[in-house]
Amino acid sequence: MPNNPLKVACYGEILWDVFPDKKHLGGAPLNVALRLHSFGVDVAMISTLGNDALGKEALAEIKELGLKTKYIQRNDKPTGQVTVNLDKKGVASYEIGDNAAWDNIAWTEDNVAAVTNADALIIGSLVFRESVNLDTLLLDAEEEITPPVNLEAIEVLIERSKFTVFDLNLRAPHYDLEVVVGLMEAADMIKLNDEELELVVLAMGIEAETLEDELKMLSAMTETPTVCVTLGAEGAMLLHKGGIHTQVGFKTKVADTVGAGDSFLATLVFGLLSGETADDALEVACAMGSLVAGKPGANPTVHNDEVNDLLDDI
Repeated sequence: MPNNPLKVACYGEILWDVFPDKKHLGGAPLNVALRLHSFGVDVAMISTLGNDALGKEALAEIKELGLKTKYIQRNDKPTGQVTVNLDKKGVASYEIGDNAAWDNIAWTEDNVAAVTNADALIIGSLVFRESVNLDTLLLDAEEEITPPVNLEAIEVLIERSKFTVFDLNLRAPHYDLEVVVGLMEAADMIKLNDEELELVVLAMGIEAETLEDELKMLSAMTETPTVCVTLGAEGAMLLHKGGIHTQVGFKTKVADTVGAGDSFLATLVFGLLSGETADDALEVACAMGSLVAGKPGANPTVHNDEVNDLLDDI
């Protein structure tokens, strides 16, 4: 553990996951932020909510959960909502509303300072379905806010961030593979699931016989040293500092899969930034993801004892 609390900036959507009989606060970056906050990390959540009842409710809940709201803006767009459909195994699919508040995250000096002062910046792919958010991240602090900045300028993000984590959340049709590849090239760490890896491998023309070789080729082509792929119930594989690390999945009775990958990522990043070995960080991350999948909602409470008990059962 570091002597001082880690600082992480999470950039992206805050929205409501709407189930047939309930709604839960969510959005992948917020899910990551809340899990990191539960570990004692100093989190800057950079996003936008609407000036509507759902935005007011979301902001109140975020405050109640103890997360700083300084970097959460408000605008006149509707607060984001996603209709969540679960299959018989609890696996989620999503219907994402268009033109939401989080599609329009404005550039501010506070946001720049939050990223500059953080140990890591975590971004997802969904928030870049509209160019305004891509431009916001690419703008250098000394550049004019307009005109829009080209994708090639994304390296400015790397200059601002000490360690950039790119979390793919490819929800058709809300992504552009050219943008996704550009963000992978800009990142220090990539996290994606097995289905997303198939899309990326095809788009980039990667031909490999094994999963391990796919990760190595993806790392080489994007010049991104750390790549992690989640494999659902089968666990995960991590390429880190030139080595391959694997972890089998933990058995669980799935309630729903919403947020499980986000808690996995938060736990993995926390472990790596805290100096844990790649094997240990990956093992705990898989345990956390499994426990979250076994509970309803994207951000259930998970106690340390639950994680330790699961690890002890290996």
